[in-house]
Amino acid sequence: MLEKIIQLDKELLIFLNGLGSPAFDSLWLVITKQINWAPIFLIVFYLLQKKLGWKNFGYYILFTAVLILVCDQTSNLFKWYFERLRPCNDPEIQDMLRLYWKKSKSFSFFSGHAANSMATTVLTFMILKKYYKHAYLLFLFPLIFAYSRIYLGLHFPSDILTGYAFGATFGFICYKLYQKYILKNS
Repeated sequence: MLEKIIQLDKELLIFLNGLGSPAFDSLWLVITKQINWAPIFLIVFYLLQKKLGWKNFGYYILFTAVLILVCDQTSNLFKWYFERLRPCNDPEIQDMLRLYWKKSKSFSFFSGHAANSMATTVLTFMILKKYYKHAYLLFLFPLIFAYSRIYLGLHFPSDILTGYAFGATFGFICYKLYQKYILKNS
């Protein structure tokens, strides 16, 4: 059963990776780098600070840092425990990939990028949804950002989906703690 799931995961990756086009390759290389999202992050930080004030915004930054640390380190523990090769390093499929960014020394399961981006988005969305009608648009970030990892052959779809599930869960838990200890006392 597990072998069948892994095989389907590889087939889905090859299909999704094959949808790419040389005309868009450079765009996905830009999208996959977190620093290139900085202008959007700054706008979101501005909106948060405007609604929360400096003190609660400072707590938000602290909660976000801890959240990223937890997600990132948990992802690393899973990677070293399962030792699943990244698609770009998997000899069974690497020659079938249309494009891959680079070889990577780390393992694939599960995606820290997906976990971190979803966790921070859930936390941020839960705080901003009562202030902004279209706060749900924040979810475009983890969707596009994590898809870039598939496009570039760095993660399998199951790596991304597991990262999303882990990140959403911990993002929601972090929001509940923020709500209980920070927002309740404001």
